[in-house]
Amino acid sequence: METLLSSSTQEVIIGPDQPFVIIGERINPTRRKKLMETLAAGNYSVAIDDARIQVAAGATVLDLNAGVPGADEPKLLSELTKAIMGAVDVPLCFDSANPEALDAALSVYQGKALINSTTGEDRHLDTVLPLAAKYHAVVMGVLTDESGIPPTPEARLAVARKIIERAAYYGVPAEDIIIDSLALTVGADSNAGRITLNAMQLIRQELGVNLSLGASNVSFGLPDRKIINVTYLALAVARGLTAAITDPTVSEIRTTLLACDLLMGNDEYSVRWIKAYRARLAASAQADAAAKA
Repeated sequence: METLLSSSTQEVIIGPDQPFVIIGERINPTRRKKLMETLAAGNYSVAIDDARIQVAAGATVLDLNAGVPGADEPKLLSELTKAIMGAVDVPLCFDSANPEALDAALSVYQGKALINSTTGEDRHLDTVLPLAAKYHAVVMGVLTDESGIPPTPEARLAVARKIIERAAYYGVPAEDIIIDSLALTVGADSNAGRITLNAMQLIRQELGVNLSLGASNVSFGLPDRKIINVTYLALAVARGLTAAITDPTVSEIRTTLLACDLLMGNDEYSVRWIKAYRARLAASAQADAAAKA
Protein backbone atom coordinates (compact mmCIF):
# COMPACT_ATOMS: atom_id res chain seq x y z
CA MET A 1 0.00 0.00 0.00
CA GLU A 2 1.32 3.42 -0.92
CA THR A 3 0.42 6.80 0.58
CA LEU A 4 0.75 9.93 -1.55
CA LEU A 5 1.58 13.37 -0.20
CA SER A 6 2.17 16.40 -2.39
CA SER A 7 3.12 20.05 -2.52
CA SER A 8 2.25 22.32 -5.43
CA THR A 9 4.85 20.65 -7.66
CA GLN A 10 6.33 17.66 -5.79
CA GLU A 11 4.99 14.27 -4.77
CA VAL A 12 6.25 12.05 -1.96
CA ILE A 13 5.23 8.40 -1.89
CA ILE A 14 5.32 6.53 1.42
CA GLY A 15 5.46 2.76 1.08
CA PRO A 16 7.44 -0.39 1.90
CA ASP A 17 9.12 -0.37 -1.53
CA GLN A 18 9.93 3.34 -1.40
CA PRO A 19 12.79 5.25 0.28
CA PHE A 20 12.12 5.96 3.94
CA VAL A 21 10.32 9.27 4.47
CA ILE A 22 11.73 11.67 7.06
CA ILE A 23 9.19 14.19 8.34
CA GLY A 24 11.24 17.07 9.74
CA GLU A 25 10.20 17.89 13.30
CA ARG A 26 12.05 21.12 14.04
CA ILE A 27 9.32 23.71 13.29
CA ASN A 28 7.76 23.26 16.69
CA PRO A 29 8.00 26.01 19.36
CA THR A 30 7.91 23.53 22.25
CA ARG A 31 11.22 23.89 24.12
CA ARG A 32 12.53 26.23 21.39
CA LYS A 33 12.46 29.72 22.88
CA LYS A 34 13.71 31.66 19.86
CA LEU A 35 11.24 30.00 17.50
CA MET A 36 8.39 30.63 19.92
CA GLU A 37 9.29 34.31 20.32
CA THR A 38 9.59 34.93 16.59
CA LEU A 39 6.35 33.12 15.77
CA ALA A 40 4.53 35.08 18.49
CA ALA A 41 5.78 38.27 16.84
CA GLY A 42 4.61 37.17 13.38
CA ASN A 43 8.20 36.71 12.25
CA TYR A 44 8.75 33.50 10.27
CA SER A 45 12.48 33.85 9.56
CA VAL A 46 13.59 31.22 12.09
CA ALA A 47 10.95 28.77 10.85
CA ILE A 48 11.99 29.37 7.24
CA ASP A 49 15.64 28.74 8.13
CA ASP A 50 14.62 25.52 9.88
CA ALA A 51 12.63 24.47 6.82
CA ARG A 52 15.54 25.01 4.44
CA ILE A 53 18.06 23.31 6.74
CA GLN A 54 15.84 20.25 7.19
CA VAL A 55 15.16 19.85 3.48
CA ALA A 56 18.89 20.14 2.77
CA ALA A 57 19.51 17.46 5.41
CA GLY A 58 17.10 15.01 3.78
CA ALA A 59 13.59 15.74 5.05
CA THR A 60 11.03 15.21 2.28
CA VAL A 61 8.05 16.35 4.41
CA LEU A 62 7.96 19.08 7.08
CA ASP A 63 5.88 19.08 10.25
CA LEU A 64 4.47 22.50 11.22
CA ASN A 65 3.38 23.33 14.76
CA ALA A 66 2.18 26.82 15.69
CA GLY A 67 1.18 26.12 19.28
CA VAL A 68 2.30 29.40 20.82
CA PRO A 69 0.56 30.12 24.15
CA GLY A 70 -1.86 33.04 23.88
CA ALA A 71 -1.58 33.26 20.09
CA ASP A 72 -4.38 32.99 17.54
CA GLU A 73 -3.38 29.51 16.40
CA PRO A 74 -5.64 29.33 13.30
CA LYS A 75 -4.22 32.59 11.97
CA LEU A 76 -0.65 31.73 12.98
CA LEU A 77 -0.68 28.24 11.43
CA SER A 78 -2.25 29.59 8.25
CA GLU A 79 0.38 32.34 7.93
CA LEU A 80 3.18 29.93 8.81
CA THR A 81 1.95 27.56 6.12
CA LYS A 82 2.08 30.29 3.47
CA ALA A 83 5.55 31.36 4.61
CA ILE A 84 6.96 27.83 4.44
CA MET A 85 5.30 27.14 1.08
CA GLY A 86 7.07 30.22 -0.24
CA ALA A 87 10.46 29.02 1.02
CA VAL A 88 10.57 25.29 0.22
CA ASP A 89 8.56 23.02 -2.03
CA VAL A 90 7.94 19.84 -0.05
CA PRO A 91 4.69 18.42 1.34
CA LEU A 92 3.63 19.71 4.75
CA CYS A 93 2.28 18.02 7.87
CA PHE A 94 0.01 20.05 10.16
CA ASP A 95 0.55 19.34 13.84
CA SER A 96 -2.34 20.67 15.92
CA ALA A 97 -5.10 19.52 18.22
CA ASN A 98 -7.14 22.59 17.25
CA PRO A 99 -9.61 21.76 14.45
CA GLU A 100 -9.98 25.44 13.55
CA ALA A 101 -6.22 25.74 13.10
CA LEU A 102 -6.15 22.60 10.95
CA ASP A 103 -9.01 23.92 8.82
CA ALA A 104 -7.27 27.28 8.38
CA ALA A 105 -3.97 25.70 7.31
CA LEU A 106 -5.55 23.12 5.02
CA SER A 107 -7.64 25.81 3.32
CA VAL A 108 -4.53 27.69 2.13
CA TYR A 109 -2.33 24.68 1.45
CA GLN A 110 -1.56 23.80 -2.16
CA GLY A 111 -1.27 20.03 -2.32
CA LYS A 112 -2.14 16.91 -0.35
CA ALA A 113 -1.15 17.41 3.28
CA LEU A 114 -0.68 15.17 6.30
CA ILE A 115 -2.66 15.82 9.49
CA ASN A 116 -0.82 15.07 12.73
CA SER A 117 -2.90 13.52 14.24
CA THR A 118 -5.97 11.73 15.56
CA THR A 119 -6.32 9.08 18.23
CA GLY A 120 -8.83 6.25 18.32
CA GLU A 121 -11.13 8.29 20.56
CA ASP A 122 -14.53 8.93 19.01
CA ARG A 123 -14.42 12.68 19.63
CA HIS A 124 -11.09 12.99 17.83
CA LEU A 125 -12.05 10.73 14.94
CA ASP A 126 -15.30 12.58 14.38
CA THR A 127 -13.46 15.92 14.33
CA VAL A 128 -10.34 15.17 12.29
CA LEU A 129 -11.61 12.68 9.73
CA PRO A 130 -14.24 15.05 8.23
CA LEU A 131 -11.44 17.60 7.71
CA ALA A 132 -9.32 14.94 6.00
CA ALA A 133 -12.22 14.07 3.71
CA LYS A 134 -12.95 17.73 2.96
CA TYR A 135 -9.36 18.51 1.95
CA HIS A 136 -8.33 15.03 0.70
CA ALA A 137 -5.60 14.93 3.32
CA VAL A 138 -3.72 12.02 4.87
CA VAL A 139 -4.20 11.36 8.60
CA MET A 140 -1.79 9.98 11.16
CA GLY A 141 -3.63 7.74 13.61
CA VAL A 142 -2.09 7.33 17.07
CA LEU A 143 -2.96 4.10 18.85
CA THR A 144 -4.65 5.26 22.00
CA ASP A 145 -8.37 5.49 22.79
CA GLU A 146 -10.81 6.20 25.60
CA SER A 147 -9.22 3.39 27.63
CA GLY A 148 -5.72 4.80 27.31
CA ILE A 149 -2.72 3.16 25.68
CA PRO A 150 -3.44 -0.45 24.68
CA PRO A 151 -1.07 -2.77 26.58
CA THR A 152 -0.68 -5.50 23.95
CA PRO A 153 0.02 -5.66 20.19
CA GLU A 154 -3.39 -7.23 19.63
CA ALA A 155 -5.16 -4.40 21.47
CA ARG A 156 -3.25 -1.81 19.41
CA LEU A 157 -4.27 -3.64 16.25
CA ALA A 158 -7.90 -3.30 17.33
CA VAL A 159 -7.54 0.49 17.72
CA ALA A 160 -5.82 0.73 14.33
CA ARG A 161 -8.68 -1.22 12.77
CA LYS A 162 -11.21 1.13 14.39
CA ILE A 163 -9.40 4.19 12.99
CA ILE A 164 -9.32 2.74 9.49
CA GLU A 165 -12.96 1.65 9.58
CA ARG A 166 -14.10 5.06 10.86
CA ALA A 167 -12.02 6.73 8.16
CA ALA A 168 -13.76 4.65 5.51
CA TYR A 169 -17.12 5.81 6.91
CA TYR A 170 -16.07 9.41 6.22
CA GLY A 171 -14.71 8.57 2.78
CA VAL A 172 -11.01 8.51 3.70
CA PRO A 173 -9.37 5.41 2.15
CA ALA A 174 -6.97 3.15 4.04
CA GLU A 175 -4.01 4.33 1.97
CA ASP A 176 -4.60 7.81 3.42
CA ILE A 177 -4.12 6.55 6.99
CA ILE A 178 -0.66 6.26 8.56
CA ILE A 179 -0.58 4.46 11.90
CA ASP A 180 1.67 5.49 14.79
CA SER A 181 2.01 2.46 17.08
CA LEU A 182 3.16 4.65 19.96
CA ALA A 183 6.70 4.27 21.28
CA LEU A 184 6.99 4.41 25.07
CA THR A 185 10.10 4.66 27.19
CA VAL A 186 11.89 1.43 28.08
CA GLY A 187 13.22 3.28 31.13
CA ALA A 188 9.80 2.77 32.74
CA ASP A 189 8.92 -0.59 31.16
CA SER A 190 11.60 -2.84 29.70
CA ASN A 191 9.00 -4.52 27.45
CA ALA A 192 7.65 -1.26 25.97
CA GLY A 193 9.94 -1.24 22.94
CA ARG A 194 9.21 -4.86 22.05
CA ILE A 195 5.43 -4.41 22.40
CA THR A 196 5.46 -1.48 19.95
CA LEU A 197 7.65 -3.36 17.46
CA ASN A 198 5.37 -6.39 17.60
CA ALA A 199 2.32 -4.15 17.18
CA MET A 200 3.86 -2.60 14.08
CA GLN A 201 4.56 -5.98 12.54
CA LEU A 202 1.04 -7.20 13.30
CA ILE A 203 -0.62 -4.06 11.88
CA ARG A 204 1.52 -4.23 8.75
CA GLN A 205 0.58 -7.89 8.23
CA GLU A 206 -3.12 -7.56 9.01
CA LEU A 207 -3.99 -4.09 7.65
CA GLY A 208 -1.20 -3.27 5.20
CA VAL A 209 -1.15 0.44 6.03
CA ASN A 210 1.94 2.61 6.29
CA LEU A 211 3.51 3.19 9.68
CA SER A 212 5.13 6.13 11.44
CA LEU A 213 6.71 6.46 14.87
CA GLY A 214 8.03 9.03 17.31
CA ALA A 215 11.04 6.84 17.95
CA SER A 216 12.84 9.15 20.40
CA ASN A 217 10.17 8.50 23.06
CA VAL A 218 11.65 5.04 23.59
CA SER A 219 14.77 6.46 25.27
CA PHE A 220 13.15 9.12 27.46
CA GLY A 221 14.90 9.41 30.84
CA LEU A 222 17.93 7.36 29.80
CA PRO A 223 21.54 8.38 29.11
CA ASP A 224 23.13 8.25 25.65
CA ARG A 225 19.72 8.52 23.99
CA LYS A 226 20.98 8.99 20.45
CA ILE A 227 22.30 5.44 20.03
CA ILE A 228 19.09 3.99 21.50
CA ASN A 229 16.96 6.04 19.12
CA VAL A 230 18.82 5.15 15.92
CA THR A 231 18.94 1.46 16.88
CA TYR A 232 15.21 1.49 17.54
CA LEU A 233 14.55 3.14 14.18
CA ALA A 234 16.49 0.38 12.43
CA LEU A 235 14.55 -2.32 14.30
CA ALA A 236 11.29 -0.57 13.45
CA VAL A 237 12.13 -0.37 9.74
CA ALA A 238 12.58 -4.15 9.77
CA ARG A 239 9.05 -4.43 11.24
CA GLY A 240 7.43 -2.24 8.59
CA LEU A 241 8.12 1.39 9.56
CA THR A 242 7.97 3.59 6.44
CA ALA A 243 8.10 7.14 7.87
CA ALA A 244 9.06 8.97 11.04
CA ILE A 245 8.76 12.46 12.47
CA THR A 246 12.35 13.13 13.48
CA ASP A 247 15.26 15.56 13.18
CA PRO A 248 17.11 15.03 9.88
CA THR A 249 19.94 17.31 10.99
CA VAL A 250 21.11 14.59 13.43
CA SER A 251 23.64 12.87 11.18
CA GLU A 252 23.36 9.49 12.90
CA ILE A 253 19.60 9.35 12.20
CA ARG A 254 19.96 10.32 8.56
CA THR A 255 22.85 7.89 7.97
CA THR A 256 21.08 5.01 9.72
CA LEU A 257 17.93 5.49 7.65
CA LEU A 258 19.96 5.64 4.42
CA ALA A 259 21.62 2.38 5.43
CA CYS A 260 18.18 0.87 6.10
CA ASP A 261 17.02 1.89 2.61
CA LEU A 262 20.14 0.30 1.13
CA LEU A 263 19.73 -2.97 3.02
CA MET A 264 15.96 -3.16 2.43
CA GLY A 265 16.45 -2.86 -1.33
CA ASN A 266 15.11 0.68 -1.62
CA ASP A 267 18.30 2.30 -2.94
CA GLU A 268 18.90 1.02 -6.45
CA TYR A 269 22.59 0.63 -7.29
CA SER A 270 23.41 2.24 -3.92
CA VAL A 271 23.10 5.67 -5.55
CA ARG A 272 21.72 7.55 -2.54
CA TRP A 273 24.16 5.91 -0.12
CA ILE A 274 27.20 6.77 -2.27
CA LYS A 275 25.98 10.32 -2.85
CA ALA A 276 25.53 10.85 0.89
CA TYR A 277 28.94 9.31 1.59
CA ARG A 278 30.63 11.71 -0.82
CA ALA A 279 28.78 14.62 0.80
CA ARG A 280 30.04 13.52 4.23
CA LEU A 281 33.61 13.29 2.92
CA ALA A 282 33.37 16.78 1.40
CA ALA A 283 31.95 18.23 4.63
CA SER A 284 34.69 16.56 6.67
CA ALA A 285 37.40 17.89 4.37
CA GLN A 286 35.93 21.37 4.57
CA ALA A 287 35.82 21.21 8.36
CA ASP A 288 39.46 20.04 8.50
CA ALA A 289 40.55 22.87 6.23
CA ALA A 290 38.71 25.40 8.38
CA ALA A 291 40.29 23.98 11.53
CA LYS A 292 43.80 24.21 10.03
CA ALA A 293 43.16 27.76 8.87
